Amino acid sequence: MAEKLRDLSQPIDVPLLDATVAAFYGTGSSEERHVADQILRDLQNNPDMWLQVVHILQNSQNLNTKFFALQVLENVIKYKWNALPVEQCDGIKNYISDVIVQLSSNEVSFRQERLYVNKLNIILVQVLKREWPARWTTFIPDLVTAARSSETICENCMTILKLLSEEIFDFSRGEMTQQKIKELKGSLNSEFRLIHELCLYVLSVSQRPELVRATLSTLHAFLSWIPIGFIFESLLLETLLKVFPISAYRNLTLHCLTEVAALHFGDFYNMQYVKMYTVFMMQLQAILSSGSISDAYANGSNEEQAFIQNLALFLTSFFKNHIRILESTPENRAALLLGLDYLIEISFVDDTEVFKVCLDYWNLFVLELFETYNQVGRLLGAQRIPGTDDATLIAVQQRRQLYAGSLSKLRTLMICRMAKPEEVLIVEDENGNIVRETLKDNDVLVQYKIMRETLIYLSHLDHEDTEQQMLKKLSKQLNGEDWSWNNLNTLCWAIGSISGSMVEEQENRFLVLVIRDLLNLCEFTKGKDNKAVIASNIMYVVGQYPRFLRAHWKFLKTVVNKLFEFMHEMHPGVQDMACDTFLKIVQKCKRKFVTLQVGENEPFVSELLSKLPTTIADLEPHQIHTFYESVGQMIQAESDNTKREEYLKRLMSLPYQKWAEIIGEAGRSVDILKNEDVIRSVLNILQTNTSVSCSLGPYFFPQISVIFLDMLTVYRMYSELVSSTIAEGGPFASKTSFVKLLRSVKRETLTLIETFLDKAEDLPHLGKQFVPPMMDPVLGDYARNVPDARESEVLSLFATIINKYKGEMLEEVPRIFEAVFQCTLEMITKNFEDYPEHRLQFFSLLRAIGTHCFQALIQLSSQQLKLVMDSISWAFRHTERNIAEIGLSLLLEILKNFEASGFQNQFYKTYFLNIEQEIFAVLTDTFHKPGFKLHVLVLQHLFYVVDGLTEPLWDASTVPSQYTNNAMFVQDYTIKLLSSSFPNMTPVEVAKFVDGLFSSRTDLPSFKNHTRDFLVQSKQFSAQDNKDFYAEEAAVQREKEHQRMLSIPGLIAPNELQDEMVDS
Repeated sequence: MAEKLRDLSQPIDVPLLDATVAAFYGTGSSEERHVADQILRDLQNNPDMWLQVVHILQNSQNLNTKFFALQVLENVIKYKWNALPVEQCDGIKNYISDVIVQLSSNEVSFRQERLYVNKLNIILVQVLKREWPARWTTFIPDLVTAARSSETICENCMTILKLLSEEIFDFSRGEMTQQKIKELKGSLNSEFRLIHELCLYVLSVSQRPELVRATLSTLHAFLSWIPIGFIFESLLLETLLKVFPISAYRNLTLHCLTEVAALHFGDFYNMQYVKMYTVFMMQLQAILSSGSISDAYANGSNEEQAFIQNLALFLTSFFKNHIRILESTPENRAALLLGLDYLIEISFVDDTEVFKVCLDYWNLFVLELFETYNQVGRLLGAQRIPGTDDATLIAVQQRRQLYAGSLSKLRTLMICRMAKPEEVLIVEDENGNIVRETLKDNDVLVQYKIMRETLIYLSHLDHEDTEQQMLKKLSKQLNGEDWSWNNLNTLCWAIGSISGSMVEEQENRFLVLVIRDLLNLCEFTKGKDNKAVIASNIMYVVGQYPRFLRAHWKFLKTVVNKLFEFMHEMHPGVQDMACDTFLKIVQKCKRKFVTLQVGENEPFVSELLSKLPTTIADLEPHQIHTFYESVGQMIQAESDNTKREEYLKRLMSLPYQKWAEIIGEAGRSVDILKNEDVIRSVLNILQTNTSVSCSLGPYFFPQISVIFLDMLTVYRMYSELVSSTIAEGGPFASKTSFVKLLRSVKRETLTLIETFLDKAEDLPHLGKQFVPPMMDPVLGDYARNVPDARESEVLSLFATIINKYKGEMLEEVPRIFEAVFQCTLEMITKNFEDYPEHRLQFFSLLRAIGTHCFQALIQLSSQQLKLVMDSISWAFRHTERNIAEIGLSLLLEILKNFEASGFQNQFYKTYFLNIEQEIFAVLTDTFHKPGFKLHVLVLQHLFYVVDGLTEPLWDASTVPSQYTNNAMFVQDYTIKLLSSSFPNMTPVEVAKFVDGLFSSRTDLPSFKNHTRDFLVQSKQFSAQDNKDFYAEEAAVQREKEHQRMLSIPGLIAPNELQDEMVDS
């Protein structure tokens, strides 16, 4: 049976193919499905299968079989169309057109075969993209003529036109070359008059709902790009507004009106826009005549809910582009304010997607008002600039006055619906219980960011109204009138979010009231859940206002002592949030804690260290580590060396005491270190040290020097214990809790050393002091261990050391290389999955060596250098994005270093062709698109460097000496390489691409665009997702936005600013 189907020398047995497809989709045994799958795959891969498509479509009774045949045909059209003889192309084109007309001319067959017709439409559009306009000039007139012959054909013609528009304007990026897109857009534009007349004719005459809907849907696809005269200088807009009140067409018409609202072509059509908006608002008032929009949404059908969402889209689009023309006359202003009120009402609808649409607009609206107001404010503050008259200032004031009511309602909206910030860990679950948050919701965080920004602009526009609304809502929480967890949460999140936007005096007055009220609320409110919610809000608010806390020591002390109280509160999430908030406050107010404040007997840090055991008594280990990191931050702010060392000694006395005790007992009996409780204690002590080291940087030296050698001894012992356990118990032993615990201690030891060396900025001698003692216990141990017992942190540690001490480590590199290189490569080159951390850190280490100790690479033997180059290729072939990126960056650095080394001829003669081949391989497959920028840089470097090489890149003994220089050879080699890889491209196309690479090698943007076009043309990339081609352009945009945000007070929260905030 299978052989009969696979024999395509005669017409295929269609009933047998139907049976095979039925078996694949059927409910038979998995064996039957597997056999059917294999047969269908073989047929799909057979280059002659497409010749059977017409025969199958004419004779098959099974829809799935027809789809299978059309899939084969679609692949031929996409990838082999230009290679087919003209007669065969015409045959396919005519057959598809005939079948579509035949099926869509009859109402019954059109409805029954709808899925089949839709697929045929898609195939026809694929043909059009290749044939029209050059080889099918009459397509649009033919289509319009056919459409006028029957309403069902007309309905299907609308579908084809919509598909065509989407293919050219929406999905073309990455699918077609820029030249082809331009050609198709020009053709559609020039022939649109016929389509326009057809659409108007249908909307005016047809009584058939399906056809009217299809026409509106097609118009929606076309409106964003058609010549503007077709909209405003014809009856189109008037026709759409007439259709809008009819409920069956309301949503589709609203889509079309939204597209028109989104267009903006200067002032020429302003009057038409005003008329359109006025007529629309009159009709809308009739539709929304009774009840609130929120209730209508909550109780409405799907269609009614979609209408409210579409209304939000229309209003936001119109206001984004044309709000200024509605500000001109009193009648227009009344209609404008009505529209804004409707939009604010829609913003209260309980639906996330609807709210996002509104929020995006409110953000733009208040930003534009703020920027205009801000510019005028600067003019008033500065000397009068010639040319700025009172009329400008009056216009800005009037505009602010016009929107004052809407802005006040907007503040209410933002405060009532404020999203949860990242710092808040206490949430209400679906059962109404207060619990610790387990997963971050990224959508909520994005929403919070936009709402926060919007509220800051609103606050700048009227600080008084913002403050009054917040204090009024807070007083309603205190008197119980409006008390609920959600109301208190959103209010406090809003209060925290405007930090930095008020002038200091106003902020101080406002916060004194807020913090006092919140502390009072915490005192008199009963119930553990209620207290947890209030506690989380107090912590969030105080964490957002470091400037206020620095200026008010008594408040700062009260707040910190309140946090210490919360550290004894066992409600889930409260202790975590208390420790996190303590760290955040200390980072911004650290000097306050080491300075003797008025009315105090000693600096706060000293008082804290005296009570330390009591304060941390109820905390979990990970919370203690955060607490220690916070105190470390305080100590780091102490400028007196003696006091700092004394504070550090007091801070570390508890963990050090425990450490000395364990080491002392181990001296008497080493077996004590094998006790699981002792291992956990050792781990906890090391983690505490790491936390403090992270804060103190170089000032941690007195502490680490005391435990360093004992730490290495414990490391060596645990390492041997891990090895012997794995050797005795086999691979499964590495998964036991005992071995995992031992390895955690090893890893933490390495992390502690790495953290200290990384942070120790001012101690260049440390490299020489700390590295030699680690060579055997750490590096030697890594080399000796079985793969499952090797720690990736070893690689990370030595990468940090080389990045830190650079050329000073040159003589150590051979030993590092010898210990880790070969054995790690064996672990990671078996496949792309095992040992993911080792992969990443291994290539990071290699990059550190390549960047800072390049001399060490030159001194390697040719076999060792080949290993390095092979491992770099292995890295950039990796599908894990960050590993591939490290590999490509390292390759680029090595290429540049070799170019200036004096050894470039030998290096490139050995590796040039191999690198080029490997880079083209990853450039043209779909798994490595994110590396596009670096692929292009490497290729550009290779083609640029070719002219500077003095020795031939080709092997004279095997290649005839027809080449006069390296550029000629590389050009020829590249053409052959690409021609063999892309048989679907003609030799002329490949040669043109390679010539383009050489001619643009000194101009990176041209080189990049040329490569993008080739990737589209080669059909290796479809339009799945080509945003990685344009990643650089996006990065420049992000940096501009960051600079803008820095210029507006409060937009970047005070606790997020990178620069150290100076304690006053």
